[in-house]
Parts: sequence; structure tokens; C-alpha cells
Amino acid sequence: MRKALKWILAALALLILIVAAYVVYVFTAYYRLEDHLALTPEPAASAQSTQAAQTAQSVPLGENLTVTAWNIGFGAYTDQFSFFMDGGEYSRGFSEEIVKETVESMGAQLANFRSDFNLVQEVDVDSTRSYHIDEKALLLESLPTQNAVFTQNYDSPYLFWPLIKSHGKSKSGLLTLSDYEITSAERRSLPIQDGFAKFIDLDRCYLSSRIPTASGKELVLYNVHLSAYSTDPTIADQQLAVLYEDMIAEYAAGNYVVCGGDFNKDLLGDSSEIFGVSMEGGNWAKSFPFENVPDVFSVIAPYNPENPVPSSRNADAPWDSETNFQLTIDGFLISDNVECVQADTVDLQFAYSDHNPVQLTFLLK
Repeated sequence: MRKALKWILAALALLILIVAAYVVYVFTAYYRLEDHLALTPEPAASAQSTQAAQTAQSVPLGENLTVTAWNIGFGAYTDQFSFFMDGGEYSRGFSEEIVKETVESMGAQLANFRSDFNLVQEVDVDSTRSYHIDEKALLLESLPTQNAVFTQNYDSPYLFWPLIKSHGKSKSGLLTLSDYEITSAERRSLPIQDGFAKFIDLDRCYLSSRIPTASGKELVLYNVHLSAYSTDPTIADQQLAVLYEDMIAEYAAGNYVVCGGDFNKDLLGDSSEIFGVSMEGGNWAKSFPFENVPDVFSVIAPYNPENPVPSSRNADAPWDSETNFQLTIDGFLISDNVECVQADTVDLQFAYSDHNPVQLTFLLK
């Protein structure tokens, strides 16, 4: 009996030691990139596009332009995928082959859209969950005629959960692509929660890119992916406050401002009323705080009342239009010297991601 007790105590002590070592590892491995991090834009890969860029470096005024924003869900979210952090089953893509094929398919879709600008979120470059595939490289292969800039959003320590097929280590970021020359770009760090919560919601940032226009001013393009799993409701407001302060300064300097991406806030106010499916326990994506938007900016939520298409689905189960909670959390913010011509959500039935791409046709006044 005493011998068995000793074995139990030894096993318990070993377990405590392992847990303590893991906690130390997580805290020591965690880091945040510096704020106001200058980035180096990459010229378009093809010689043909480089030649074209030399003749059309400035964005024209008064002409229709298109920007597509798409959270690609690290290439894992096929329509049959459910994610463990949303109450679903899986922590990684189904296989390396499926993730690669999915990202390549999304790259082909973006190429077919022929948008002047693309804002892509959740692009993994070295993550366990996506089998360490460089998704940025795959997208650039599909879009060789566009100039690009990439920044790391987060580089999380290894998450040993679930115990079988753990989520692992995630290194992911934001990718901005442009038909026009990107002269400079910057990564801005956003406020996040303190304590252990920062390991759940990870690091957050936005990517701003400067593009010359025919007026002599600049188009400042913002690529955003705001917090999703924070338990502190004030974090989102703090993040938007930093974004607004930056955007207001650019507008005051006479520049044009277009911001797009995944806001993780319900841009329609209450999407359950529009798409007809409620979520048990309430909408996790709270209504976007429209009352805090500066007067010189407008929120553009892609929405067609005759044919409403959600931009995102809850990934607690495979896609089913009758039972999946659906909402629109992807959209745009524009300054009042930018005119919205049209905004749409592309209905891909969540075949490649838990987000459908959203598109804005606009012109610079």
C-alpha cells in the first residue's frame, strides 16, 4: 500500500513539475513586436507587372477601384471544418494536402476577382495548425502582378490543447496586395488583454500601407484583424480608438483613407435578425460601436437586402445554412473624401474559409 502511495505521489509531483515547466515556457516564449514597426514592401514578382507598375504608379482620381478583404482562416476552414475554440471538433486543418489546396484555391479566387487591392488576414507562415505551410508564398504565386507587404500578427507559444492533435504553435499575419506601388508600410501594435488571456486572444495589430495618388496626396490602406476571444469588452474599443487616431491624422493631412478586414464586431447590428439563425447564449460578436466612429468616416457593411449574404459563420459545426449562426463582421471604413460606389459579400458558401470575401468599389474624390 505504501509503495503504491509513493508511486501516486511521485506521478503527481511529476505532473505538477511538467505543468509548471509549461507555464514557465509559455510566459518566457511570449513576446510582442515593437509598435510603429516599419515594413519593406515587396515589388510584384513578374517582370510584366513591374513594367506596368512603372507606367501606373499613382492611384487615379474619380475612377472606380476595387478592394477585396478576406480572412482566409489559415487554410483550414473548408465547409466541413469546425474549430475547437468555437465549440467545434478540430484544432488543425484536415491534412497538409487539403490546407495547401485550399489556400491555392483562395489565391485563384483572388486572382479571378482582379481587384486593385487585396487585404488578407490570418495568413499562416509557420504554424502547426496549417502544417508549417508558407501561405504567404502560395498567395504571392497566385498574384504575381501585385506589389505586396506582409506583417506578423502573432507568433504564439505551443498550445498543448486538445491533447490529441494539439493546436500547437501559430505564426500568422496580414498580407496587403496592390496593383499600385506601395512606397512604405507600418505595423501598429494594438492594445490586448493582460495576464493569461493574452495567450488565448494572441497579439493584435493593423497594417497601414501608403500608395501615391494622382492628387499628390496618398491613399493610406489599412488591413485589420481585431480581437475575437477577449473577455474584456473594452479591449475592442481601445483597439478602435488607436485605429481612429491614426486615421484621423492621415485625413487631416489630406490623404485618402480606406480600412478593411475582419473587425470581429457585428457590422449589421444584429445579424441573427437578418440571416434568421440565432446563437445559443447570444451573439459573441457584439454590435459594432457605431456611435464612436469619427464624423469624417463611414462604416461600410456589405449588405444587399434583396439577397443578404453573411461574411462569416460560427465554426462550431460544419457549414449548414439552416443551423449555422451567420453574421457580417468583415467590412470597411472610409474617409469622406472617398466615395463608396458599391459593397458586396461574395457568396462562396464558405467553401474555403469561415469567411466569405467582401468587396468595396470606391473612387477617390
